[in-house]
Amino acid sequence: MAAVTYTKESWKAEADIQRLPNGRFQGVVLITRMGNVAADDTPRTVNSESDTPEEALEEAKALAHRLLADL
Repeated sequence: MAAVTYTKESWKAEADIQRLPNGRFQGVVLITRMGNVAADDTPRTVNSESDTPEEALEEAKALAHRLLADL
């Protein structure tokens, strides 16, 4: 499953998933300023775990939209 990228002005949000040790999935979003070479941005994770990668990606996409809206 491929990551999904959204942009707003000079910001980019990449929504993706990670598989957890317990076999479940969690959405992850990385917010970066485009053109910024430093990759020290901390990924933000969805607060809940999902049973499928599709559900986790949907949660990550929703989080990406919320984070970009706050910028």
